[in-house]
Amino acid sequence: MTLTVTDLVIARGGVPVLEGLSFTLNPGRALVLRGPNGIGKTTLLRCVAGLQPPVSGRIEGAGDTIAYAGHSDGIKPTLTVAENLTFWARVFGAGSIGPALDAYELNDLTDRHAGNLSAGQKRRLGLARLLVTGRPIWVLDEPTVSLDRSAVEMFAGAVRAHLAQGGSALIATHIELGLEAELLEVGPYKARPAPLDDFDGGFL
Repeated sequence: MTLTVTDLVIARGGVPVLEGLSFTLNPGRALVLRGPNGIGKTTLLRCVAGLQPPVSGRIEGAGDTIAYAGHSDGIKPTLTVAENLTFWARVFGAGSIGPALDAYELNDLTDRHAGNLSAGQKRRLGLARLLVTGRPIWVLDEPTVSLDRSAVEMFAGAVRAHLAQGGSALIATHIELGLEAELLEVGPYKARPAPLDDFDGGFL
C-alpha cells in the first residue's frame, strides 16, 4: 500500500504549523522526518494516522492500513506483557505473539505486569505492539525514547524486517538508526505567519 500526501496544511491549536507538504511512501521503504523540536512533526504524524484532520490537502492510502506509535507506549499497566500483546493481537485479528516477544527480547518478561517494567522495557513492549497489528504502514513518533543502544538495534531490526516483507515506515527521529531510508526535512514547510490586518497592526 502506497501512502501519498499532497499539498498538506496542518495546524496545532488552530494555528498553521506546516504548509505545502507533499511526499510519497512506497511499500518496502522508510521515510525519516527531521526538523527542530516544535516544528510540527508530531502534528504531521497524528494527521497521517487519522487522529486529527488537516487544514487542507490530501492523505491517500492511510486509514486502517496504519499502525501508529506515539509518545505514549499504549500499554495497560495492570496486564502482563503477554496479556498486553494478546489484547492487541485480538483487536487486530493477528496470530501468535511469539515473533513480537522474540523481536524485542521480552520472553523472560511475559508474566510481569507492565506497570512494573522499566521505562525502556515499557517502550519495547509498546513497539512490539506494531508486530501484532498486521498493518503495512508504521507511523512512529520518536520511537527510540528510553531505549538503550541494544534496544535501538532491536527496533531497527524490526523495521528492516518489516520493510523486507513489503511494509513501510514513516519515522520522526533525531537518532541515526542505520536504516536505508529517505530523509524529509520539514523545516522548509514551516507555515508563514498570518498577515496582520490594518487594525491589529496599529497596536504593534
